[in-house]
Amino acid sequence: MKKTGLLLSLLTLLWYCGAAQTPVQTDLRSFLPAVGRIEAAGYDSHVELRWPAVSGAESYAVYLLRDGKKSLRGETPNLYYLDFVAGLGRNAVYTYRVAALGADGKQLSETPQISAAISDFSDEQLQQMVQRYTFRYFWDFADPLTGLAYERSNDKRADCITTGGSGFGVMGIVAGVRNGFVTRPEAVARLTKIVGALEKLPRFHGAWAHWYNTRTGQPYHFSEKDNGGDLVETAFLVQGLLAAQGYFDGNDAAEKALRDRIEQLWREVEWSHYTQGQNALYWHWSPDYGFAMNHPIKGYDETFVTYILAAASPTFPIDKKVYDDCWVNRKEGEFFCATDFYGIMLPLGKRAQMGGPLFWVHYSYTGLDPRGLADRFANYWEQNRRYTLVDRAYCIDNPYRWVGYGPDFWGLTACDALPEGYRAHTPGVGEDFGTIAPTAALSSMPYTPEESMAVLKNLYRNLGSVAFGIMGFYDAVNLSLGEPRSTESYIAIDQGPILVMIENHRNATVWNAFMKKNDIRRGLDRLGFTINHKTIEYTK
Repeated sequence: MKKTGLLLSLLTLLWYCGAAQTPVQTDLRSFLPAVGRIEAAGYDSHVELRWPAVSGAESYAVYLLRDGKKSLRGETPNLYYLDFVAGLGRNAVYTYRVAALGADGKQLSETPQISAAISDFSDEQLQQMVQRYTFRYFWDFADPLTGLAYERSNDKRADCITTGGSGFGVMGIVAGVRNGFVTRPEAVARLTKIVGALEKLPRFHGAWAHWYNTRTGQPYHFSEKDNGGDLVETAFLVQGLLAAQGYFDGNDAAEKALRDRIEQLWREVEWSHYTQGQNALYWHWSPDYGFAMNHPIKGYDETFVTYILAAASPTFPIDKKVYDDCWVNRKEGEFFCATDFYGIMLPLGKRAQMGGPLFWVHYSYTGLDPRGLADRFANYWEQNRRYTLVDRAYCIDNPYRWVGYGPDFWGLTACDALPEGYRAHTPGVGEDFGTIAPTAALSSMPYTPEESMAVLKNLYRNLGSVAFGIMGFYDAVNLSLGEPRSTESYIAIDQGPILVMIENHRNATVWNAFMKKNDIRRGLDRLGFTINHKTIEYTK
């Protein structure tokens, strides 16, 4: 290892030497705050039950008390249970008891009975419910050492935290405050913890790695030579930080300090280093392998905001020619699509994939507001809406005849595959395997509100017992495997856009916070963008 790498290792080891003994939270049985007695909350189609742990209990049996009878609804090792009861009758009151069971299956104790009512929710209530549940991934399930997000809920590496996913989580915390899930001071305290961790984690010309080991503070290799800076994941993280900086604009000392520390991190990212002195941005740099990955960031895909931020940097900006010569990929059918699919003319995207996976119109637009945003290549609001509608139209067409595909079950994107694996699902030959990701349609809520709501209602009201869990919708659902199946897992980069893009649809909260940044507006102008056909105004 080079001397610089050794120094970084020693510095981060010093930071973590005390904290490394702190347990890392990965146990889904107890990640929620403890409760002192049984609690029940009713929603549109389900009741959530939570109860305190009982010493010696191996599992808990959930009973429904109805018409003088006691029926078993399920048994779980968790301290919570989601009971989908709409099939038993809507707008009704349901009463429960929970029994603690020992290793031999014998009952140790039983809670008092408790009741909750379910009632029909409006579209906005359903959206906020999904936000509330998804928020848990980034608040209750966050890494206790750093406040950053775990890569996934079912990771074999119990200590793997993600930078890009944490960027979405930071924006999710903004949404959490806006919706009253946590208080503003609580959010500022958590973000201060996150920023403190980001200041200490090893950086590579200002950029963070894709993953870190939260116990050691060292990067997890994404691949053999990818053990250093990841400029795209850094962009997603910075997008979140700048949105938080814009939202927490109070005059108290804590918010001022948070903004100042975010500003310092923003200014330290050396975007121009990642050009190698060429008219291109490169994805990776390693202290051991340099630019050996040699992966230029070419469109059209999810990396759009990387160029916006690189052009916006007040300290290490790129020139417009980098955007024009690299991002604008002139390989046939790779950037310019200009093709009619199902009667929808799509300006940009991969022609062979009818655009591509839907996360390409989500990740860069969690903070960057596409409304009215245009350059000489596209109007990005119209581009993203058409892109989403092509995906939906393909699923309705359903050339492979997958079970369930239709107006209320669509959305192809990168997610866990069923029955196993992980892949980027897209329209087209050899790219669609019957797996629908809830994040695909739900994160498209701003572009296709009615069409996305149809998916939300189907996944929740009809498939909730399979598709919906304690942190919201599971990562992927497949109805073509003999019976409906889901992954029963969560991934940060899929959960985050659900929470944030629903918020942008409802209130434009994150978009407004991010677009306040003068640097961002200057960067957009530098690259030749307009908003609503007008020159972008900024302070010079």
